[in-house]
Amino acid sequence: MNRSSSPSGKARILLVNHDTATTRLLESAQYQVETVSSEEVIRLIENGSKPDLVFLHLDEHNLCDLEMIEAWRRVSPEQKIAVISQVSDVSIAVRAMRLGALDYIVGPCDGQDFPAEVERLLSDSAQESDFDAPGGACAHFEQVENHISFLAVSPAMRKIRAQVAQVAKVDIPVLLLGESGVGKEVLARLIHKLSRRSAKTMVKVNCAALPADLLESELFGYEPGAFTGANRSKPGTLELCDKGTVFLDEIGEMSPTVQAKLLHVLQDGKFSRLGGRTTLTSDFRVLAATNINVKEAISTKAFREDLYYRLNAFTINVPPLRERSEEIPILVKHFMQQFSEKYDCSPAECSPNLIRACLRYSWPGNLRELGNFIKRYMVLRDETAAIAELEEQQNSVGIDVEFTDEDCLIVAGGLKSMVQNLKEQAEPKIIERVLIATKWNCKLAAKQLKISYKALLYKMKQYHVLPPGVTGPGLRNAQG
Repeated sequence: MNRSSSPSGKARILLVNHDTATTRLLESAQYQVETVSSEEVIRLIENGSKPDLVFLHLDEHNLCDLEMIEAWRRVSPEQKIAVISQVSDVSIAVRAMRLGALDYIVGPCDGQDFPAEVERLLSDSAQESDFDAPGGACAHFEQVENHISFLAVSPAMRKIRAQVAQVAKVDIPVLLLGESGVGKEVLARLIHKLSRRSAKTMVKVNCAALPADLLESELFGYEPGAFTGANRSKPGTLELCDKGTVFLDEIGEMSPTVQAKLLHVLQDGKFSRLGGRTTLTSDFRVLAATNINVKEAISTKAFREDLYYRLNAFTINVPPLRERSEEIPILVKHFMQQFSEKYDCSPAECSPNLIRACLRYSWPGNLRELGNFIKRYMVLRDETAAIAELEEQQNSVGIDVEFTDEDCLIVAGGLKSMVQNLKEQAEPKIIERVLIATKWNCKLAAKQLKISYKALLYKMKQYHVLPPGVTGPGLRNAQG
């Protein structure tokens, strides 16, 4: 970071909309502080001013100044901008983040914690730049916890990593959606790790593993006599996670009764232990995950609509592994290396035949299924049996795409080039076979391929996969 503009070596900080308390805190920490009005910002942007950090001070009278963030970052994408606000509103925080703010700090700023927060923002490399460029040649591995890593290779996962970097710093609920085994818990732990609460506890509660009564006592705690067998008081997860994070996994399986009580807590931050009369408060952040179709669950009254809107201040949709197949060869080798270290054994051979079989398989269990498959392979060390296992589990449409040995060689273009070549060969063959099997019923084919109808139409045009006698312009009409 270039701080040459400050003779003392401290950063140059621009404060938009004067706030006396914030200015004094920054000056007492020896930062070079300049204050300007929101009207003067346009001139600074046009003149190419590049302070080390910009703080935009907001109150209920100047919320329209948020647009300044987008305007400045459009001219200078690397400019670091954070918001200090007197308005504690989740929707405004989300809007600021989406416009490009690095953080949304609800004032008044604390004299002890604020300088540390400033240094964190200054030292934090612009993570969006690291992950927004799709198609990068290198895989990005990030250690989240022991034996838990995050991988970003595909454009979709790079975009998600950028979203995580943004949302982690803003203290709002996050809803993680996706099939079972796609890595929602890994993302939740990564969000906690990158947040201001990382030094505190994160507790996972599996809402599908506990009956409603037990889940309620697990979350809220209980007092003696609350139910049969309650002989002592016990604090609940919400109480234990004060200043930390609660991860509600499989929240779609939570009973309506517990949903109602959770909504009440999220609204006012107050609750009581079961059988207790004392009102408790706890400052915790909620991360939630589910593999259900939330909109469908709301329509059938299985999930409360008001709870959904309370939880989805920011939503991340995690794609299944079959939609990011370029990551499979790298994940295979990563799992082998990880398990060889964990179980103190040598990695098994990772041959082109095995990679071909893994690329052909659709992995309905996603990362969890792939990891378990690699564990079995490392124990048995039988490649023929491993490949046969995958072939036996091929999906019902019976797709079998042939590849040559040369397809799986790491050629001059590298692993990414090889995987891209395989994908370009496999996708049109798979799509065409499914369409033929469904008599060119695109809606049914999209359902079997587990992609959207629009995505299928796009891929058909991309690969020129058309019904007999139909050309590109008539494609949509040909689908019926």
